[in-house]
Amino acid sequence: MRSELFNAVSRVVVKVGTGVLTDSRKQPDQAQMEQLVSQIAELRRGGKEVVLVSSGAVGAGMGVLGYHKRPAELAELQACAAVGQSRLMATYERLFGAFNLSVAQILLTHDDLEHHDRHLNARNSLITLLRHGIVPIINEHDVVSVTELKFGDNDKLSALVAALLPADLVVILTTVDGVIEHFGKPEARTLPVVQRIDAALEKMAGGTDSATAVGGMASKIQAAKIAIRSGIPLVIASGRKKRALVRVVSGEEEGTLFVPQARRLQGRKRWIAFFHHPKGALYVDEGAKKALRENGKSLLPPGITRCEGDFEAGEVVRICDADGTEFARGIASFGAGQIAGRQLKRVEVVHRDNLVIL
Repeated sequence: MRSELFNAVSRVVVKVGTGVLTDSRKQPDQAQMEQLVSQIAELRRGGKEVVLVSSGAVGAGMGVLGYHKRPAELAELQACAAVGQSRLMATYERLFGAFNLSVAQILLTHDDLEHHDRHLNARNSLITLLRHGIVPIINEHDVVSVTELKFGDNDKLSALVAALLPADLVVILTTVDGVIEHFGKPEARTLPVVQRIDAALEKMAGGTDSATAVGGMASKIQAAKIAIRSGIPLVIASGRKKRALVRVVSGEEEGTLFVPQARRLQGRKRWIAFFHHPKGALYVDEGAKKALRENGKSLLPPGITRCEGDFEAGEVVRICDADGTEFARGIASFGAGQIAGRQLKRVEVVHRDNLVIL
């Protein structure tokens, strides 16, 4: 399966976590970074375009500022990021330079990718850098990001960057071999393939107790949801294992592969589905759910049972069934007041062209 899926891979997004990049003193692990850069250089020599989403800035800054665990206060986190990011990039520039590769730093906030024009500008900038043979190194702009505007973690950011481009493959390198079934028990094993993300798999994935990191396996599963719905395979593998990245991209059995859905969402639909903080929710009855999911219809007023939130026309909302499960997302043609007031007749509250089934 992997050899077929990865046969035509030419553009790869690689995410490396803090635990992979820093040592026990919270400082950048030079030997570890060297072996990762060496693998990326090998992929570049093989004609692959590589975008690196790199954590490690806060971790590197923590060591400099004397923190032993990730600070809770936003200002302290931002200070760590400001100090650590420059150190991280200086290290990357030196290491990639040894392979005659140039790098570019790109710091993103959620707002950069939510705003449509900036979204397209970010995409154009990345594609231009790749065309010139540069390795873009992306991180969340932690120095200015605030809680309500954050991506949440770099796992999600890597999947969003892959959907933005789009890429052909996402590889998340972490401190474990993949998704581990029966973790901590004698029968523990790494799942080689995940065909479908269900409740049992999500329950299996926990958070993190790392002093420097956020997320954990749960955030990687959420990233996989974005990637596979976008039609992009995602692999979670160990960044500490020698040549694991090259093995993954070569289609060898390494880590856990999340198999993509057959139909790749188009660019605008990916933007609607994944790049917004929804401003509200519309709850619909079973008839409307079936019309949207199975018959490709627009959402009409009679199918709406409840409206939540204070949103305006043109803003993205969640579309949920009677149980409260979100199954679609779309751009509302009317504001919450008009919809909740039930004055709308014979109109499309969310037009099919502005609606995505998740």
